[in-house]
Amino acid sequence: MTSDFSKPVFRPSGTFDRLFSSEDPAEVSRAAHSTATTLLARVRREEDPEVVERLISFTASHGIDDIAQLWSRSPAKSLPGALWRLYLVQLSIHDDPQTASLLYERGRGELRTGDQVVAGAPAPATPAELVALIDTILRGAFTGDFAVALDRTAAFCRVQASGATHLADDYEATEPERSSQLTRRALRLSSIAEDLAVASRMWRRDDLG
Repeated sequence: MTSDFSKPVFRPSGTFDRLFSSEDPAEVSRAAHSTATTLLARVRREEDPEVVERLISFTASHGIDDIAQLWSRSPAKSLPGALWRLYLVQLSIHDDPQTASLLYERGRGELRTGDQVVAGAPAPATPAELVALIDTILRGAFTGDFAVALDRTAAFCRVQASGATHLADDYEATEPERSSQLTRRALRLSSIAEDLAVASRMWRRDDLG
């Protein structure tokens, strides 16, 4: 990851579907796994708070493209794939905390599971509180139990997916395009939640490479 360029502007909704060209897919895969493994091991070994905070604020300073180029094409059920999804969820909340709060609060009121407890957001959750929450979760991925961080993010995504689904129903009759956008967002969030939940189980089995 470079640090000598100014912050570009990226929108997470477009990033979900972005594809990157590759000269050698095998080499890209090796680099993705190597950087993810080395980064996580080094941060845990050195326990330097400044390094951790730089990682937490990386997308705010530089956008998402450096991380995307490294990890976005990795399999979902891999360490770089899991890290990519953590950063993508973080960016979606930082980019539009108001919508994130709207979706989360609607989902919290509709979803009859323990996901809101696992995610750990206050009730009700303000936009600023959700930004702080996702940063705390990402910090925990680097300094605490990686599986717990994955589980918390998966739970957060399931709550948001529920909110997006119910809001899509609300808009279906009056704003069908808005309803379709929310439905697509719900599907993406549900997919990320499932990927992270599987990655968490693999990490616990020491099988997330």
